[in-house]
Amino acid sequence: MQELQEQIGQSAGQIYNYLSSNNGKSTFAKMKKELDLKGNFADLGLGWLAREDKVAISKKGSSVSISLK
Repeated sequence: MQELQEQIGQSAGQIYNYLSSNNGKSTFAKMKKELDLKGNFADLGLGWLAREDKVAISKKGSSVSISLK
């Protein structure tokens, strides 16, 4: 279980760093594709950041956008 939490935390770090280097925002689909996170780790990492109140998530049509707070 600890290993899984570490992987989720690492995914959250990758997402945070990705957003930091892209003016703090991106679509979820683009970020997920460019980071190539395996399985559900993009979803889990984003959830981690959302729980820590580090990101804002918005939806426009079918596109989900994420940005740093």
